[in-house]
Amino acid sequence: MNSNTHVAIIGAGIGGLTLARALLLRGFAVTLFEQAGVLSEIGAGIVVSPNAVKVLRALELEPQLLEHAFEPEAYTGWDWKSGRALFRTQIRGMYHDMYGAGWYQIHRADLHAMLAQGVPAQNVRLGAKCTGVESNAEGALARFADGSSFKADVIVGADGIHSAVRRSLFGEDAPKFAGIMCWRGMVRTDALPAGLFPKTSSNWHGPHGHVTHYYVRNGTLINFVAVRETSTSTAESWTALSSREELLAAYEGWNPRLRLLLGASEHYYKWGLFDRDPFPRWSEGRITLLGDAAHPMLPFLGQGAAQAMEDAYALARLLDGAGDVAAALRRYEAARIGRTARIQLGARARGQQMHLATPWQRFKRDLNYKLQGWLKPKLPANQADWIFRYDVTTALLQPEEPSLPA
Repeated sequence: MNSNTHVAIIGAGIGGLTLARALLLRGFAVTLFEQAGVLSEIGAGIVVSPNAVKVLRALELEPQLLEHAFEPEAYTGWDWKSGRALFRTQIRGMYHDMYGAGWYQIHRADLHAMLAQGVPAQNVRLGAKCTGVESNAEGALARFADGSSFKADVIVGADGIHSAVRRSLFGEDAPKFAGIMCWRGMVRTDALPAGLFPKTSSNWHGPHGHVTHYYVRNGTLINFVAVRETSTSTAESWTALSSREELLAAYEGWNPRLRLLLGASEHYYKWGLFDRDPFPRWSEGRITLLGDAAHPMLPFLGQGAAQAMEDAYALARLLDGAGDVAAALRRYEAARIGRTARIQLGARARGQQMHLATPWQRFKRDLNYKLQGWLKPKLPANQADWIFRYDVTTALLQPEEPSLPA
């Protein structure tokens, strides 16, 4: 019986909460440990692509998603300087038919709160900083900074890119700075000229950088993320403050319409991007990893949170009724490593494609966008069709080769 299997989840981010909800619906005993003193998320936007919507649907949370999210009309690429449209892929009215689910944009805090509401407070322990884990044939043990420990049948490290669980299992393996820094901000739509920014998800391609912006909170806010290559290592923190002047200086010469948006935020934050190469193992005995703890990826395919949600649902499915939990973790690892590695590598390639430096490189890329628009107008310009079609709630969960997408 699942009720006799106790799963301890380290980390109450989107992946950890998704796993807790999926396990609770299957009757597991679950305890979720979070080092912060409160359950909360940063004030940023996030994309919920069709493959992630299918997870929320299976968790009975799709109505809450639709209540808070925004569905854009299209995904549009723009030239960094001229503002010329490079491509336009229809989303609204199209993706439901193509993928069986929509493509949405939501405030990250709203998604986090939605998932947190699906996990009873008695299942959550706050202020619990994990310092290490160990496993044997009888069970697994998590240790915490206050000197306490917790025994469970399974421990899952959902504790992010600097995962204590990963470090305890596999040793020190610092993530690599990707040579990229980002700024983010939120702009009230009523502070902008009416009609200046269409109801699309927009991505401005430029030399050595790009900017993406989209609507959240039912269209009342625009979230932007501005990305620039740099040789100077930058802290990873999403909460480091920046300024309007620093951001605009980094985008000198870019399109005036875009610079108007970048200059309209009340607050600015910056951080560096880090990732790791695909890792061949996530599990040891009764302990495994998910999300950024297992496969941190650059955000250029919008799949960081979505892949953590897929991990969580796949793991819950494979643990359901499993007599040998260690074997179930090995099956989970085998089923997920290929897909997530392919997306990790694909996200790196996508960043390179958006940041091409010379006019000739950009001309060839833009011509390919035009050709794709003529030949396959319904397919996403970022070649994510194979990602969106996947449904982890029904897939066979078999190993997949970690190759780049065709």
